[in-house]
Amino acid sequence: MNSRLGFGLGLIGIGKPWGYADREVPGERRARELLERAWSLGVRYFDTAPSYGISEERLGRFLVTLTAAQRAAVEIATKFGEHWDAARGEPYVDHSYDALARSLDGSITRLGRIDFLQLHKTSPEVLRSEALARAWDYAKSLGITRIGASVSDLKSAEIASEEPAFSILQAPFNIEQQAFAETLARASSHGMLVALNRPFVMGRLLYERREISKIEAFAFIAARGYTGVILSGTKSPDHLEENFRAFTEATKSR
Repeated sequence: MNSRLGFGLGLIGIGKPWGYADREVPGERRARELLERAWSLGVRYFDTAPSYGISEERLGRFLVTLTAAQRAAVEIATKFGEHWDAARGEPYVDHSYDALARSLDGSITRLGRIDFLQLHKTSPEVLRSEALARAWDYAKSLGITRIGASVSDLKSAEIASEEPAFSILQAPFNIEQQAFAETLARASSHGMLVALNRPFVMGRLLYERREISKIEAFAFIAARGYTGVILSGTKSPDHLEENFRAFTEATKSR
């Protein structure tokens, strides 16, 4: 990513039920339309995970339609640590080395090249574990050099922000959720990219606080001066375009 904040597409919604007002998983055609619209708008950062149901599979099928030059322009971020039980239709957590290695093998098969690999469902204990250290070594042997963590608790975020080997830190950040503000700033100052998810609080911000526009929501985040990407988690091609235009308007003077 370039300096300051870019726009990325979070792909949880095309893989499993997710969202505030509409949790339905779109069909194959609509999922492909979303990805194609993102590409046409200039979105080049896509965030997915094995625990997002069929998200990686759908993204992988889109990626193979790109030319080699187009694929080289795309950055794919995925995760390991949380997995998907297709039979039960729900995620589960396993941070053992074998589970992490199998998960990574599956992601490579579905996606091809992985640009960013993040630990999913982090905890301080797992971040310090021997199993994870071995898994990072395995990832490096596969050519994955940009690693990091997707966090939901402050202690894990603090540990990850101080890890010299990490290139990326993902966390929720928006007008209502600012607990990670200082840690994200520290990570950004250390040269890490920050991936900021839930800019609209999974959509709730737009339904319950209608006085706040999308432009205002994006501008609030952009004003922090972080370097990285804001992830839009929409599964609607039209909403994606609205979000992209709002992001562009909110950041055009920065």
